Amino acid sequence: MSKSQNILKDIPKHNYKEPAIDIDKKEFINLVNSRRSVRVFTEDQVNPNDIKECLELALLAPTSSNLQCWEFYWVQDTQKKEKLKQYCLDQSAASTAQELIVCIARMDTWKKNKEGILKFLKSNKSNPRSASKYYEKIVPLVYSQGLFGIIGLIKKILVFFIGMFKVIPREPSSYSDMRVWAHKTTALACENLMLALRAYGYDSCPMEGMDSKRIKNLLKLPKKAEVCMVVSVGKRAHNGVYGKRFRLDSDKFIKII
Repeated sequence: MSKSQNILKDIPKHNYKEPAIDIDKKEFINLVNSRRSVRVFTEDQVNPNDIKECLELALLAPTSSNLQCWEFYWVQDTQKKEKLKQYCLDQSAASTAQELIVCIARMDTWKKNKEGILKFLKSNKSNPRSASKYYEKIVPLVYSQGLFGIIGLIKKILVFFIGMFKVIPREPSSYSDMRVWAHKTTALACENLMLALRAYGYDSCPMEGMDSKRIKNLLKLPKKAEVCMVVSVGKRAHNGVYGKRFRLDSDKFIKII
């Protein structure tokens, strides 16, 4: 790769085209407005094929460098499901749910996933070489933290001094940054999942009130896997929503400068 090439800035030469399709704006607005955190579900069964399709749609969420640092555990085993409800504090959103999905952020799968992406890119010669270069060169540089985080510390020091003179990406430069990175990506997929469930006629509730350590043990997760949230699924009961949606004034959060 010549010095004049910039993997991030230069538009690669390719023949792939994917036109944007027309979307019914009103239906999307209805979908977003009708998604509520439902706390009580009916005893109506959920079609397992629908759940599978919604999970597939969740995986279409944007993800940093396409490294897909997420996992979704759809708990179907009866005993494990009962324990999971207990570990979610037996709150009504869990105890009345027909299905429970544990959404996991993985800090430790980026290397394996990178190799899978590289294999895909190299199998298709029409893919630009710059894409392979990105995963061969930049991804290891950005996401490697090293034993005891020593590589991340060195990167943080270098970035501090280089950043005094030029624009430079500053994270992730520690395992704490990697946690933030993994949870951001996983949360994006969780929103996809909940919107998909609403589109399929179901409701959901994202739960953070839980015993994450016990859930990790239940699922036999490795150390660097973290529970992002548990999503409960079912049909909305008549008393499932506790009140009208309330949001603070949008001017507090939307800044036009």
